[in-house]
Amino acid sequence: MSSDSEMAIFGEAAPYLRKSEKERIEAQNKPFDAKTSVFVVHAKESYVKSTITSRESGKVTVKTEAGEIFSMNPPKYDKIEDMAMMTHLH
Repeated sequence: MSSDSEMAIFGEAAPYLRKSEKERIEAQNKPFDAKTSVFVVHAKESYVKSTITSRESGKVTVKTEAGEIFSMNPPKYDKIEDMAMMTHLH
């Protein structure tokens, strides 16, 4: 894995290609619950991150707008180089 100094050759594009080492460590330590973290279909944004607040009788309540629900990858996979490691590709 490249260090932050090696990413300097990409200039202004570097933050869009890979998170900084600090951001990657923060993402790996961020609490994540695969059972409640989902994406919800959104008319303008395509998909938005959401959290399931309740499940009852086949109905799911989330903190964002209603829509079709898809499982979400843990934050440690944000901008990961090897897509094969991602558990939920959409």
